Amino acid sequence: MRDDISRIRDQTFHVKHLQKTNMYDIIVAGAGHAGCEAALAAARMGMKCLLITSDLTAIARMSCNPAIGGVAKGQITREIDALGGEMGKAIDATGIQFRMLNRSKGPAMHSPRAQADRAAYTQYMRDVVEKESNIYLLQDTVIDIITQDKECRGVVISTGRKIHSACVIIACGTFLNGLIHIGMVHYPGGRTIAEPPVYNLTENLTKRGFRAGRLKTGTPARIDKRTIDYHKVSEQPGDSEPVRFSFSTPKSPEHRRQLSCYLTNTTEETHKILEQGFDRSPLFTGKVQGVGPRYCPSIEDKIFRFRDRTSHHIFLEPEGFTTNEMYVNGLSTSLPEDIQIKALASIPGLEHAVMIRPGYAIEYDYFFPWQIHPTMETKVIANLYFAGQINGTSGYEEAAAQGIMAGINAALKISDKAPFTLKRNEAYIGVLIDDLITKETNEPYRMFTSAAEHRIILRQDNADRRLLKYGYKLGIQNEESHNRLLEKESAIRQIKETLQTTRIRPEESGTLANGPDSGMIQGSMRAASLLKRPGISLKSILECSLLLRESVESISTDTDVYEQVEIDCKYEGYMKRELLMAEKISRLEHHYIPDNFDYNTIKGLSNEGREKLIRHKPGTIGQASRILGVTPADISVLMVKIGR
Repeated sequence: MRDDISRIRDQTFHVKHLQKTNMYDIIVAGAGHAGCEAALAAARMGMKCLLITSDLTAIARMSCNPAIGGVAKGQITREIDALGGEMGKAIDATGIQFRMLNRSKGPAMHSPRAQADRAAYTQYMRDVVEKESNIYLLQDTVIDIITQDKECRGVVISTGRKIHSACVIIACGTFLNGLIHIGMVHYPGGRTIAEPPVYNLTENLTKRGFRAGRLKTGTPARIDKRTIDYHKVSEQPGDSEPVRFSFSTPKSPEHRRQLSCYLTNTTEETHKILEQGFDRSPLFTGKVQGVGPRYCPSIEDKIFRFRDRTSHHIFLEPEGFTTNEMYVNGLSTSLPEDIQIKALASIPGLEHAVMIRPGYAIEYDYFFPWQIHPTMETKVIANLYFAGQINGTSGYEEAAAQGIMAGINAALKISDKAPFTLKRNEAYIGVLIDDLITKETNEPYRMFTSAAEHRIILRQDNADRRLLKYGYKLGIQNEESHNRLLEKESAIRQIKETLQTTRIRPEESGTLANGPDSGMIQGSMRAASLLKRPGISLKSILECSLLLRESVESISTDTDVYEQVEIDCKYEGYMKRELLMAEKISRLEHHYIPDNFDYNTIKGLSNEGREKLIRHKPGTIGQASRILGVTPADISVLMVKIGR
C-alpha cells in the first residue's frame, strides 16, 4: 500500500510539473491502433508521452471489422508482439473466435486471425495505456503543429493552447476532413457516424510543404443476430486448439469459450436490388472523390466490376459476447439506407434481419508516404512523425506496425541514439514501410504475403526468433521474455543436433512409409534426413523410436519448439537460398545517398527516374532501385556517380 501511495504522489508531482512547464518528450495525436502502440513503445523506453484523443472512451476503437490478423496481417501482429507491442496480448485477452488460415498450405502462408469482443478490446487497451506511468491523456483535438527552423516543437489543440514537446507523432486515422456518405446523404464524420472529423490540420500541414491526397474506405451494415435464420446459413466455428498471438500469452485451453461465425451469400435478386440504387450511389454519381481499397471493394463496386458473378460470399461475424450486433462482412456499401434494407432481406438467412446501423463510406485526407523516412519521421519537418492511415494504409495491423516504429524512433532520436529500421528480409513491417516510401500509394495500402519476396523466412511462427532481440535491446521487451527465447533457441539447437546424430533403423522407419509422398525407406537413416521427406513429421518419427523420443523430451516438451525444429529441417534448403538472395540484395542498402544529393547534376538519368528520385529522396541505392519508374540503367548511373 505504501508503495502505491508513493507512486501516486510521484505521478501527481510529475503531472503538475508537466502542466507548469507545458513540456513533454513526445506528443501523440490520435489514440487509435497506431497512436496506442506509438505511445506505449516510447513510454516503455522512458519517454514522457502525452496521448491526445477526441474521445477517451474510443481508445483503440475497432471502427470497422472487430478482428485482428488474417493473411499477412497475422504475421504483422506477431511481429509487433515480438518487438514489445500490445496488439497481440490485447486480442488474446479479448478474442471470441480464433482460426489459423491457410493450414492446407505451407508454413509461410499460415496466418492467425481472431474475432474480437469490440468493447472489451477497447477497454483492455485503455487499461494498459492508463496503467503506463509515462503516458498522460488529454481529450482534445490537434489542429496544428509548432515549428521552428523546419523542426517540430509541439502542437496546437482546438482551444488554441500550445503544448511543447521534443517530438510529435500524428496518428489521426481517417479523421482528417472526414466525410461520411450514405446514399445521397453526406455529413462530416471522423471514424464512425457519431465522431466529428478533424479540421485545419491538413491545411496547416500543406502550408508547410506537405502534399496531401484523398482516399475512401467503407464499412457494412450491422444487424441484430437474433433476427438471423441460422437454418439457412453455414456455421464456421473457431479452431478447437486456439493459436495465441502473443508469445508471452499462456497457451489457450481447448475448452476456451468461442463464438461461431456464419457464411451465406448474395443472390441474383440481391444484385438487382443493389443496382436499383446505383443512381443514388455516391461512388457512381461522383460525390466520392477519394480512391477506395482495391482488395476490399464495396458490394456495389464488386457487382459493377464482376457482372458475370451471380453470388458473393457474406460472412456474419459477432461483435462480442454481450452484444447482439453482428458484422456483415462482404457487404460494405454506401448505397441508400432503403436499398441496404431491401438487399439484406434478399440474402438467405437474413430475410427478417433487423439492421442496427447502415453501412457507409468515409472519405478522408492522407499524406503521400514518400514524404517520410524509413523511421516514420517526415522529410519536410524534422521531429515530426506520421503513423497509420495518414500514410495511406488500411487495417489496424498496418497502423499499429507504423505506430510502434514511430514511437521507437522518436524515443531514440530524443536519446541521441541511432535510428531503428527493419529490412525487407527481416520483417513484414520492413516490407510495409519500404513499400510505402518507394512505391506510388494512390489507393489504401493493404499488406499481403505476396508483397514479401522473402516470406519463407518471414513466417508468423518465428517472429519472436527474428525480432524479440530487438525489442529487448530497445528496452520494450522484458527480461523474462528474452530469457524464454534464449531457452527456446537452445532447445531447438540441441534437438536438431540430436536428430543429426541419431539414426532410425529399418524396423523402426518401416512404419513411417505409409504416406502417399513419403517414398520408400531402405536401410537406416539419420532422423534429420528422414524428417525432410514429405508426409513425415517429427511427431511420427518420435512415435516410432522410443530412444529418440526420450532424448528429445529430455531437452524440451514444448510443441512450439518441435514446430520450429520441423520447419527448420524440412525447409533448410529453401531458407538458405532465401538468405543468400537477401544478403545479395541487402548490399545495395549499404550504398547511402546523401540527403542533399542533387539529381539534376547527373547526366544519363531518365526523365521519369530523375523526377521520382527528386520526389522520393531515397536514402540508399536499394531504396532507389525499388521506386516505380527508376530503371536499372538509372541505378547504374547512380552507382557510378556515388562511387561503388
